[in-house]
Amino acid sequence: MKIDLHAHSTASDGTESPAELVAAAKVAGLSTIAITDHDTTAGWDEAVEAAIHEGIDLVRGIEISCSRDYRSIHLLGYLPDPDDPRLAIELARARDSRVSRMDRMVQRMADDGIPITVEEVRAQVAPGATLGRPHLADALVVSGVVPDRDEAFRDLLHDGSKYYVGHYAPDPVAAISLVRGAGGVPVLAHPFAMRTATISDDMVEELAAVGLAGLEAHHRDHEPADVERAVRLAERHDLVITGSSDYHGTGKLNRLGEFTTEPRQWSRIVEQSHGVKVVQP
Repeated sequence: MKIDLHAHSTASDGTESPAELVAAAKVAGLSTIAITDHDTTAGWDEAVEAAIHEGIDLVRGIEISCSRDYRSIHLLGYLPDPDDPRLAIELARARDSRVSRMDRMVQRMADDGIPITVEEVRAQVAPGATLGRPHLADALVVSGVVPDRDEAFRDLLHDGSKYYVGHYAPDPVAAISLVRGAGGVPVLAHPFAMRTATISDDMVEELAAVGLAGLEAHHRDHEPADVERAVRLAERHDLVITGSSDYHGTGKLNRLGEFTTEPRQWSRIVEQSHGVKVVQP
């Protein structure tokens, strides 16, 4: 079994539709793929149809953008009930905040003479998708400002850029409560990646005490020492250890199945869930 528990579609900042994502997972030899778009479940229905057609197990999930002390923290939620009212309201609030945030980022760039408009950014967004910085990056590529997404983030869109504007994001403790309340299973995504402020051991302990289920240890953005640290902390706090690609299509170098989750670890996630079931054709 090859199980990849972190991938994005055009419902957020991936470059492939949910159906194309599932088909690509099948071609990559995966037995199980999770669709985990940012702050939305909009791609689930299309992905379900594709999974049934392709004969591959589908894990319906989300990636919730969280924040504490100006630190960006991403929480993967597996198999939550999308109709849970508290979760639905919080996700909608986060998506709405991203819209006004994008207007402000584009205005800051325009004030500096960078040729970009909100309309050009929105042209990069699939209907109903969660708006994010990757869409601004794509608009900058189309406008000829930068050659690709990587340079856009490196030069203009990183967290320390003068063009950066934050958006609403819940504290991770609140997000864990929301995922658990919706019957889902919360796992910290790439907790020690260099592109975000490192999460402390104390924070992992705090989050484990309020319901965190696991750590995404095996990830492209983790150095070997990060993986060892994640595994050590997971074992100390009896957390699930996952591995995932964080695939975005052509939007990132990450490839489907480059990191995977062991079946016994995946079983621990399924055992804890009571939201939606895994789609098994």
